[in-house]
Order: sequence, then structure tokens, then C-alpha cells
Amino acid sequence: MENKVLAKVEGREIKESDLNLLVKNLGQNAAYFQGEDGRKKLIDELVMHELMYLDAVERNLENDWEFLEVFNEMKRSMLQQYNLRKMFNSITVSDEELKDFYEENKNLYYLPEMVKASHILTDTEEKANEVLEEIAGGMSFEDAAMKYSVCPSKQVGGALGQFGRGQMVKEFEDAVFSMEVGQISHPVKTQFGYHIIKLTDHTPPGIADFEEVYQEVKDNYFAIKQEKVYKNKKDELTKKYDVVIFE
Repeated sequence: MENKVLAKVEGREIKESDLNLLVKNLGQNAAYFQGEDGRKKLIDELVMHELMYLDAVERNLENDWEFLEVFNEMKRSMLQQYNLRKMFNSITVSDEELKDFYEENKNLYYLPEMVKASHILTDTEEKANEVLEEIAGGMSFEDAAMKYSVCPSKQVGGALGQFGRGQMVKEFEDAVFSMEVGQISHPVKTQFGYHIIKLTDHTPPGIADFEEVYQEVKDNYFAIKQEKVYKNKKDELTKKYDVVIFE
């Protein structure tokens, strides 16, 4: 992609990449600079940055003691972070290491029992039974939900998505976790009304396959290696340099 030149200040080119970096650094505030007018304002800001730099150089501000004090502190901090980053970037992990870690720590990748369900919520048991009769007569569960349910989920045929134990009220949970896939329940009373529940999927508890949690395994193992490298480096440098801790 072409890195378009947007402006020049004393021969120094301000490019599209400079604008992209500024937008990135603005974070959520970038929303205030949408459209062509916002783009022009940001380009003007980049020009002003360059003008302020030139003015500072001309006035020899780089040799002010206040600037040097701040600069040296920033340099110190940046060197610390750069050194840490280089140290961590040198860490490598192989798939073989990850598989070994996964096998030794399978308990970390336990998946709880999960279900997918849809429901139709009515205000009375009588209405719920009437809806059940219509479903028995041939109306699809999804159409019945869209027509009769008083829950916002009616817009998606009553679908509630996937959930585990502890996420629904007890009466609903007890019912849905005792059902078979494809089964439609009798009316279930909760504090919200009467639910007709359809179980659409059930995943028993178990250990996730390595491929399913590959990235999670990698993140976990990498964090452990990071901590180990950090500790080893600390021990090495503590022996090399004089360290006195008073508290």
C-alpha cells in the first residue's frame, strides 16, 4: 500500500503512516476526527508537531537542563522496557512442548456441561398450554416463539444461546439439564412466568481437545516460560551488581 505524502515541513515529509500512528495513539478519541474535516484537522496537528520540533531545535531547548532531566528519565525507562522486550522476544516454544504441557495440565482445560436451548415465555400456564397445543398441531417452535413469547428472545425464535449451570434461575436450570436434545418441555414456572423449553444441544463435561485450546495452552505455557526467564535474569543480575534493599 502506498505511503502517501500528506504534507512537507522544511523538507520533512509527513506521510499516511504518520497519520495512522496518530489515529492509533488517539484510541477512542479518534472517533471525534471522522470524515474529511477530521482528517484535515489531524494533518494540521501533525504539521504543528513538526513546527514545534523545529522551533525547539532553533531555540536550543534540547540543551535545557529541565529537558535533559526529563529526557534522561524517559531514556532510562525506555531502555528498561526495551531490554525486557528483547529478553521476552527471545523465548520460543515448540508444539511438542505445548503438547507435553497440555498432557501434564489437562485439568486446566476442563469444559463444564453446557446446553443450548430456546424458550417461549408466557404470562400464564393456560396460555403456555395453548401454545403447546399449537406446536403439537404442526406450528414450529420458532414460529410459536415469535408469535407468542413475551421475552425479547422471540425475535430469534426464542434462542437463548449456550449456557452452563448457574446461569439461569433454578427452576429453569433443573428442567433444561434433565431434558433430551430435541425435547420440548411442559410449562416450567419461574419468577418470570411460564416457560416452554426446547433443548437444541447438549455438551457433556470433559477435557477440551488440544486443538480446541491450542492458543490458551500456548498463552499459559509462554507466561510460565516468561516468568522463569525473568527470575533467572533477576538472579543473574543480582549476583553481578551490588544490590541493597532496606525494607
